[in-house]
This record gives sequence, structure tokens and C-alpha cells, in this order.
Amino acid sequence: MDNFLELLKKRRSCRRFTSQAVDENSVCDLMKAALMSPSGHRVNPWEFIMVEDKEMLRRLSMCKAQGAALLEGAALAVVVIGDTNKTDVWVEDCSIATILIQLAAEELGLGSCWVQMRKRFDADGVSADENVKRLLAIPDNYAVLSVVAIGHKERESKPFDEANLQWEKVHVGQFGGK
Repeated sequence: MDNFLELLKKRRSCRRFTSQAVDENSVCDLMKAALMSPSGHRVNPWEFIMVEDKEMLRRLSMCKAQGAALLEGAALAVVVIGDTNKTDVWVEDCSIATILIQLAAEELGLGSCWVQMRKRFDADGVSADENVKRLLAIPDNYAVLSVVAIGHKERESKPFDEANLQWEKVHVGQFGGK
């Protein structure tokens, strides 16, 4: 990318992937980005589970009622979990790690989509967090924030159009300030 703002414009959620696997070097680069993610007081409550097994991707796709079906078609899923005993800001720290994984994927020419798990439920009312923890043998002191679907894009999306920036949401000095 020429610069960071261009990368931000180009990164769009990708929900359709080709069948091509993500190469080992790219997976390593994605994990480097995740592991360099900042956290409050450098506590690093985040941990990452990489899933490439097609059957497990299918199972993860059913962990919540809506919005996870795309995981079945991904080449890779990165499950972002936080150790809730380490800090009360694990959600924020894991959120930063999640977006850094997505930005790294875009830089590598891969597509990605954030699949929210925290505070989501399956059709029977069971929390997506509990479903993922059960499938992946995640200990009780961890919570599942998200699963990032990653793969080669089936098609390119149009970059974000700066004409759609909502400048009215930027306040100077105080809310409603000019």
C-alpha cells in the first residue's frame, strides 16, 4: 500500500472466498500483526486460535444464529479470545488485535470479515461464546470476542468513498462545537 489511509479505504468486509488456502508465510505475518497489538499496561490478555480444518470451520459457522455462515467458506479463521482474569479492558485489547489482523490481511491481499461472538447467541439461545469455547476447548477464564474469517477474495470490493465521510460526527472542543 502507498500509505495507511489507502489501506483503510481498501479494507472492506469480505464474505465470499475462493477455495485457495492461505500460505504459511501469510499466516505467520497475520499472527505477527496480532502479537504486536497494543494492550493496556502491556498485559496482552489476547490469545489466538487459528482454525483451518474445514469441519471445524463448518461448526464455527453455526455458533450463532446470524452472521457466521461465511466462516464455512473461509480458508482460515482466527478466533480472538481474552483472558478475563488479566484485565477489565480485555474487550478493548482484543478489539484492537482483531482490527490489526484485518488490516494485515488486506495488506497481504487477503479478504477478511469480523464475526462478532461476544454477546451473540445461537437459535436456541445459547451464547456463541460458550459454543466456541466448547468446540475449541477454551478454558473458563477466557472469553471469545470475535472470529476473523480470512481467505482469498472471490471478488474485489470498491474502496471506501471519501465523499461518504460523516464529518458531522466530528466535534471540536465540545459536543456540537464548531
